[in-house]
Amino acid sequence: MSRPKLQDVAAHAGVSVTTVSRVLNNRGYLSDDIRRRVDDAVTALGYRPNEIARSLIGQRSTLVGLIVPTVADPFFGELATHVEGALAESGYKMLLCDCHDTPEREERYLDLLQGNRVDGIISSTHNRDVAGYGRADLPIVAIDRRLGEGIPTVHSDNRTGGLLAAEHLISRGSRSPVHITATDHPGNARAAAYREVMDRHGLEPRVMAYGYDTPVDRRRAAIETWLTLNPADGVFASDDLTALMALDWARKTGRRVPDDLRIVGYDGSAALRMAVPGLTTVRQPIERMAARAVDLLRARMADATLTEVEEEPLPVELLQGWTS
Repeated sequence: MSRPKLQDVAAHAGVSVTTVSRVLNNRGYLSDDIRRRVDDAVTALGYRPNEIARSLIGQRSTLVGLIVPTVADPFFGELATHVEGALAESGYKMLLCDCHDTPEREERYLDLLQGNRVDGIISSTHNRDVAGYGRADLPIVAIDRRLGEGIPTVHSDNRTGGLLAAEHLISRGSRSPVHITATDHPGNARAAAYREVMDRHGLEPRVMAYGYDTPVDRRRAAIETWLTLNPADGVFASDDLTALMALDWARKTGRRVPDDLRIVGYDGSAALRMAVPGLTTVRQPIERMAARAVDLLRARMADATLTEVEEEPLPVELLQGWTS
């Protein structure tokens, strides 16, 4: 009979793996009922944490690497803040790695982190087919991307977010809204949701993809050129900075917002909502995403047999402002 794993305890208790990890590590508030269910499951299954890993705690670096595309984006800046806070609560320090949206720099950071024997890595970059993750020999958790088989992913409900944004534009009168995103690939749930809504209303879906590694100035120029050559009465932007570029283009070309052009962004970071409080956007639960990622990483540190974990996507919400 195989040794019970953390997933088995979670299934027996009817909770998530991260919840089991929090109970075992006595981290955060949990109801007495949840603690009792997890304790009962541990007893019933005869689960024991990885004692070998725990015996090596004195050799740990207490360092975790966080890899992001760019801290210049308010979403990733806020995510880094919350990841650092959640790690600090658990006695860990964070090494922040800004890969500038390039796969070559991301590979170098992966090598650097492994060479310095960090205890784990949290990655929230966009580059596809970065081979280093498949070679890594330490716990890894992804945020809002798929890194490969056996690596858990934390994400918010991108499909619902896309549906909310597209339906909102149409409800406000848009009949030719465009979705502006970094890349348009089959795994892009927001773009897929936009197309679903457009098909439902008998409207033509139009997606403008500028490329993740496009420098900001070229990205702005590409978006402005596309909007100039392709009339639209609505913009569903894949992030708030892109929404602000569309808003600036409208100002420079004399389009009235929201009369001539309705704009919806995505992310809803605190910094953007403070700078442009009237921007309509889909807000992600950034703090909860960071906390879940840290909980999952600690679970993998405690139990080396823990592989891919399916967790429900975290909820998003539409915040309506004057731009729509």
